[in-house]
Amino acid sequence: MRRSLLSLAASVAVIAVPQSAMADTLVDIVSEHVDEDVPMPLFQADASWPRLPEDTILGQSPGLAVDSQDTIWVLTRPNSLDPTESGLAQDPPIALACCRLPPHVLRFDQEGNLLSGWGGPQLAPGEGEGEQWPANVHGLYVDDDGTVWIGGNGDGDHVVLNFTADGQFIRQFGMRGETDGNESRTTLGNPADIAANDESVLVADGYINKRVVELSDADLAMTHLFGAYGAVPGGGTRDEPFDQSQASSTADGGADPESRIFGDIVHCVVRGPDSTIYVCDRRNNRLQLFRETADGAEFLRDIVIGAGTGGTRSASDVAFSPDGTYVYVADMMNGRVWVLLRETHEMVGSFGRNGRYPGQFIWLHSVDVDSMGNVYTTEVGSGRRVQRFVFQGLSD
Repeated sequence: MRRSLLSLAASVAVIAVPQSAMADTLVDIVSEHVDEDVPMPLFQADASWPRLPEDTILGQSPGLAVDSQDTIWVLTRPNSLDPTESGLAQDPPIALACCRLPPHVLRFDQEGNLLSGWGGPQLAPGEGEGEQWPANVHGLYVDDDGTVWIGGNGDGDHVVLNFTADGQFIRQFGMRGETDGNESRTTLGNPADIAANDESVLVADGYINKRVVELSDADLAMTHLFGAYGAVPGGGTRDEPFDQSQASSTADGGADPESRIFGDIVHCVVRGPDSTIYVCDRRNNRLQLFRETADGAEFLRDIVIGAGTGGTRSASDVAFSPDGTYVYVADMMNGRVWVLLRETHEMVGSFGRNGRYPGQFIWLHSVDVDSMGNVYTTEVGSGRRVQRFVFQGLSD
């Protein structure tokens, strides 16, 4: 008989690992310092992080968040694992030792020990008929109250869901199977990312639609919506369903960092210091920077990331150093984390490269930072990893 995902997570023993032991697992990584006038944050990869149960394997990992207690949340896709990778999960099992499917939502401590895990359709009856849990989860955010937000980009996944830290359903916006275009105030179109505070919830509504929407925290009523440059969302919608092959398609004609509309994956929305909002227009190789106002969002500037990049394109996610000095941008195609000086958004350097070893990336997807300046990343596609980069200070 299969163990449930919840019981699997509950059975994990948490073992503290001394800091001296962690030092033995730190690995030098490729980095580039392009502006010698600005100090560069330096990192080493922790090759032992995280410490999963011996019979568990990660799938594609399309969401990441570090909460206010410095615990690390990872969203993973059990459905991305084939039977040869998850032999113990088959009925009957086809492997002797590994592997079982992971829970969708995983919570780790600083040492990389798995603290808890949950997820699945049984947790999201939602509003209306049918299960509301996404067919293909995408994007995870943990707010200051410790509640968890999840989106999805699978067939019919037009909903964002809100849960307690232990996986109890709280509320939702949108409904699976229902979408109605870029100007709808009641539906979504494959939401990719969420950023919530005690006033409002921002959603990058970006795999079918091409926009950002703002919801009131009080009742999740939609209060604002905008497209590129803060204008009315344009460019139409994608025909459903989205599939992963479209992530590297050239049917859109290639990246256009000067486009007046968002590309066909609005991939992240991140609140930054000084009431700023960063939007990942990934298919156009740019971030768009806005300032949050009572009337919505005021456009400030374009920030081009990896000009000329093709394939899966560049700007995938954004995070900040604890003091707000640096912006970290995950670049999916180029397999690196760009380091920008937040004051000017000029490039300071980068770390990482494409590859499968510690400190390298395949389909780099998400990035976040803890209060000590350590950086965390996740990968989708065939990468299927979460990595920790331990802050080593600034260059001379």
